Amino acid sequence: MRIQRLANTLCGDNLTHLHTLPARAPESADWPDWVGGPLVETLRAAGVDRPWRHQAEAATSAHEGRDTITATGTASGKSLTYLLPTLQAIADDEHAKTLYLSPTKALAVDQARAVTALDSPGVVPAVVDGDTPYTERRWAAAYANVVFTNPDLLHHSLLPRHRQWRSLLSGLRYIVIDETHLYRGVFGAHVAWVVRRLLRLARHYHAEPVVIAASATCANPAESLATLTGRSAEAFTADRSGRPETTVALSTRSNVEINGESVSVSTMSEAARLLADLASRKMRTLVFVPSRRGAEIVASETRHRLGASPDADHIAAYRAGYLREHRRELERRLRDGDLLGLATTNALELGIDITGLDAVVLCGYPGRLASFWQQVGRAGRGDKEALALFIAKDDPLDTYLIHHPERLIDHPVEASVCDPANPYVMAGHLCLAAEEKPLREDELSALEGAVDTADELCARKLLRKRTGGRYYWVGDERPEVSLRGGGPGEVEIAEADSGELIGTVDLAASHRLVHTGAVYVHQGRTYLVDELDLDDRVALVHRDNPPWTTTTQDISHLEIVETERREHLGGPGGGVTLNYGSVEVTSAVVSYQRRRSPSGEVIDTRPLDLPPQVLETKAVWWTLDEHLVADLSDLAGSLHAAEHAAIGLLPLVATCDRWDIGGLSTDLHPDTERPTIFIYDGHPGGAGIAAAGHDAMETWLAATRDAIADCGCESGCPSCIHSPKCGNGNDPLSKRGGVAVLERILRAQNE
Repeated sequence: MRIQRLANTLCGDNLTHLHTLPARAPESADWPDWVGGPLVETLRAAGVDRPWRHQAEAATSAHEGRDTITATGTASGKSLTYLLPTLQAIADDEHAKTLYLSPTKALAVDQARAVTALDSPGVVPAVVDGDTPYTERRWAAAYANVVFTNPDLLHHSLLPRHRQWRSLLSGLRYIVIDETHLYRGVFGAHVAWVVRRLLRLARHYHAEPVVIAASATCANPAESLATLTGRSAEAFTADRSGRPETTVALSTRSNVEINGESVSVSTMSEAARLLADLASRKMRTLVFVPSRRGAEIVASETRHRLGASPDADHIAAYRAGYLREHRRELERRLRDGDLLGLATTNALELGIDITGLDAVVLCGYPGRLASFWQQVGRAGRGDKEALALFIAKDDPLDTYLIHHPERLIDHPVEASVCDPANPYVMAGHLCLAAEEKPLREDELSALEGAVDTADELCARKLLRKRTGGRYYWVGDERPEVSLRGGGPGEVEIAEADSGELIGTVDLAASHRLVHTGAVYVHQGRTYLVDELDLDDRVALVHRDNPPWTTTTQDISHLEIVETERREHLGGPGGGVTLNYGSVEVTSAVVSYQRRRSPSGEVIDTRPLDLPPQVLETKAVWWTLDEHLVADLSDLAGSLHAAEHAAIGLLPLVATCDRWDIGGLSTDLHPDTERPTIFIYDGHPGGAGIAAAGHDAMETWLAATRDAIADCGCESGCPSCIHSPKCGNGNDPLSKRGGVAVLERILRAQNE
């Protein structure tokens, strides 16, 4: 009750829904009889008196040789399910090895720290990531028997140099894949190929490792692991761990009066207000923010609100792009309890061991229910009541969820979906696999399309097929494949005068984030970008504190390549067709706006000269006969509004967030010769997002219509039809027309 009263105090009239997750008593089990006495004593000395039932059952499944995945809530002890079999294997066989894969460096370091602290006899752990010096990598290859790494290092370094890692690969008993729910979409498809290449090389060195996986709760854990490995798996989903009572509060944002008008504050300002209040109450809090810049803004504004209070020194930001030593110091301060508040991107959504957190604040919906519950579960690691505050941001999906809380609280979590058969993903990995070790045709036959793709690569003279059905890599250099789907490499951000490295940003995102003239924020410090040099992959910056922010604008052209599915809604005379197929999108960042802080008033628009980017992907699109929309006074604005809102609501039915999706609408498209709305995957070859929207069209578009209609604004706002990524500056837009377009599509669907 105390936490519920606190939620009411913090949110006031903004509170829209309160839900209590009841406390759960733990259910323990005996130690499995295959776990030796010395390991049991080691774990008891570390505070683990007995395992929970799901830990013992999952660990036994892996020990008996079955690929196993545990999909349970945050703080449910998933680490023990891999520690028991892997540490016991080392105790039984001095040659046994384990390779642990984490989606982030921070989680791998945290898990290595925990294993090192156990001090189990015979265990020699080592972290090998992009920050590890060459000499330490060579030492790990020769002597370590538990190697902690990530898919990127495995892909770019370990697999290409597999002969140097022969000792590890030949003794590999277990592969641990942590946080598997994050391996979805195009990234998941890439990681599936990395895992399959790893298993293939392990077999080459006469090892048959068992795969042990851990995941947040998801709808299809066994299938998701099987997709990553190409092998069957057993899933354990019953969570037998204990948890404290947790109060989940849903809230809108506070209002302030500006020039006599009541205006909602930004999500970031609301989060900073809440964090400052919680910190002043000495409640240790994580704030999850959807962007790097947002994390910096929340931390900076919170410190400003706390003013001269000593608590201000215990507030920080955490995000990707920091240098290694900065990240490790923040992780240490958080573990040790030195930080009262940390504003973070989803980097800390994962299983880093953080005990004693009292509260979490979510700045908007994170895109997936699995992520929502992961973030909520970061509070309450102990026996104290916990608080999770969800703040609805200016977004159509958040608008919908705040009015339909049952979609958050009562709805089952999503399936984790990826497609290793995506030819854009497959082609590069077939080349890499052939370069690592010639491919046999029987290795390809198990995956649909793999033989055809290999033959196509032969026609392009990248592979050569020789007698016996073997494929050889014939390129001059090893092919370069980016797992993140945004093009290879990073752009370094450096101070122009000193040359000091500030951070890094993905090459694909550099056009938006560190273009010449951009405002860039790092640990509360503001920089202006003097120059973005794409040839040398460096952005030169200098310290400044301008009274404006910057937002890029782009132009796009979309061409239909192939229509794979077409349906006339309401029959041939219904006036609407639903389509799915392949498209080519050409886009270029052409300018940026300077907007005055904090009002958002546009100061000016400045041109940029950046190369265009071409994307071949999948899309769903609707065409409308002209008679169906002839009465709409602003047809372009109506279509544009429906497009924006549909993009915002697509994560309701597909495994994605709005930044994975693009869209285009026009009152006359040259390929369809009709008013058309396109929604497309933002990844080469597609990621299954548009396909999911096509299959769940009625649910998706009905929710989109409701989100616009439920919004209390008069003519459109960021909570319904405005988009933060619109290349046309959210113009033109018609809220009423957007609702009309969606209603007419849905009416045709139901006729």
